[in-house]
Amino acid sequence: MISQAVIDDVVRRAEEGVLDDALLASLRSANPGVHFTWCMDDDIMVNAKPLVERPRFNLYLVNSSDHCSVLSNDPDAASGIVLAEVIPD
Repeated sequence: MISQAVIDDVVRRAEEGVLDDALLASLRSANPGVHFTWCMDDDIMVNAKPLVERPRFNLYLVNSSDHCSVLSNDPDAASGIVLAEVIPD
């Protein structure tokens, strides 16, 4: 489970800073037990719906409760967060 407070904090920190390894390290340190990934938004499945959309990034949740990790919009089932960087065309 990932609380709305954690999601809000991740969004705020991503909006204020640069999406990079230092941000992910800081997020991991502040949120033990939550897996964080950073990628490009065009690496995400075409029909995936982000939980949060911002001009510079989209935030997706990951559910790893079954054998394979899948994208989810259910914070109660989520174990990870993907910050997917958006590059304007």
